[in-house]
Amino acid sequence: MRYAPPGLCVNDFALLRDEDGTYAVLHLQGPWTAEFDHLRMETSYGRATSADLVDWQPQGTAFGTGLPGRFDQQAVWTMHPVRHGDGMAMFYTGVSGLTAGGWPLQSVGLAYSERTDGTGWRRHGTGPVVEADPRWYRTGEQMGWRDPFVVRDDEADGWVMVVCASDAALPVETGGCVAWATSTDLEHWTVHPPLISPGDVDELECPVLERLDDGSWLLLGSIGATRGFESWTAPSLRGPWTRRGPLGPTGSYAPRVITAPDGSRVVVHTTPRQVGLTDTGDRCRGMLAQPKSLVIPKGSAPRLEWWAGLDAWLGEETLRPALHAVGDVGVSGPIEITLRTDTPAGDRPALTVGCDGKNLWITGPRGTRLSETVLAEPVTALRILTVGEYVEVYADNVFALTALCYSGHAATWTTVTEGHEHTAPIRPIRLPAPHRDDASSVWPGPFENVGRSGEIG
Repeated sequence: MRYAPPGLCVNDFALLRDEDGTYAVLHLQGPWTAEFDHLRMETSYGRATSADLVDWQPQGTAFGTGLPGRFDQQAVWTMHPVRHGDGMAMFYTGVSGLTAGGWPLQSVGLAYSERTDGTGWRRHGTGPVVEADPRWYRTGEQMGWRDPFVVRDDEADGWVMVVCASDAALPVETGGCVAWATSTDLEHWTVHPPLISPGDVDELECPVLERLDDGSWLLLGSIGATRGFESWTAPSLRGPWTRRGPLGPTGSYAPRVITAPDGSRVVVHTTPRQVGLTDTGDRCRGMLAQPKSLVIPKGSAPRLEWWAGLDAWLGEETLRPALHAVGDVGVSGPIEITLRTDTPAGDRPALTVGCDGKNLWITGPRGTRLSETVLAEPVTALRILTVGEYVEVYADNVFALTALCYSGHAATWTTVTEGHEHTAPIRPIRLPAPHRDDASSVWPGPFENVGRSGEIG
């Protein structure tokens, strides 16, 4: 249900679909460390393939830093490949080094491949193809010029690129913006003033453009301060853009949109882990999470819902304990659902989900509140997914909340409503790689559960 290459963690990524239907992910990869090192953590792209966007097979490294002295000599960050002729063109972030104040110097480069599977890249020249224009964007200290995303221009014969940048007209703390540039040949770009500059965002990372069925546009952007992502819509690329608010809860980051095998439009995103795989560890880069259906109602904000393509990975309903499971619970009043207990036969909860109609929360050991949100409307049903330490909750089928909890033992799910306790049936999850045993494998639970992490109850 989640993916990271053996022994490594995943950060930003790109998704491709080849002509035979095979999916490929290119992703930033780095070791598990407590602190992020701008120049050493992400010096290459990993690659994995899948037939269904769930079961990913690692295929090794596909791209790395440039030669000494070049703009991408120290690190390569977020990328975006697009079809070009019979092959692909990939725009990517290059880091040449650090400023005197220790800030990464970023620009956007270009590589080509004659293939369409995410391999075989060769750089276009030795320098970047587009850099931050100081008339509108901060350069040097506290600059941003990364995470390019390229689409066909809807008003001219050419291309549009959006980039994560920092608006020079605003303070650093609120200057996060989406820059844009245009080109007729992919190699020569004209930079324009910000496409979107909210004025209340520190970093607006990993911008994604998706053309909708009616010809309008959806833009997704990850918000640094909240560690979630938001959406904007517009009738054309040049706007006007309307802010639609959060699309994913805190902890969901770096989204990408792609067509699933069933023809539906889905969003795949990253989810963090915690250093040392403990509740006290700091959050760090993590894994790819499973897809969500992207639903865009006419005239209202987009939302993410449960994707039916995951149902093939669920077992039959059971009342037996399972560390990896999905359960559905009706909500007719205040309710608390216990997912794990402090010991195998314990009566104290170690992981619970609670809801009083509009307030939704997840608690860990001793009732510690791990995450919470206020729902826009009273909820009538919850769908809860747990995979190892990862928990996510859907409120009336809408993706609403996530948390991480490394404590507790698998237990029969129990619900408490108005003082009455009931047992909730669950559907155990069949993990794609249940026998992996490395730093990036799914947390297998307490020691006595090791080796049973893929078991169907």
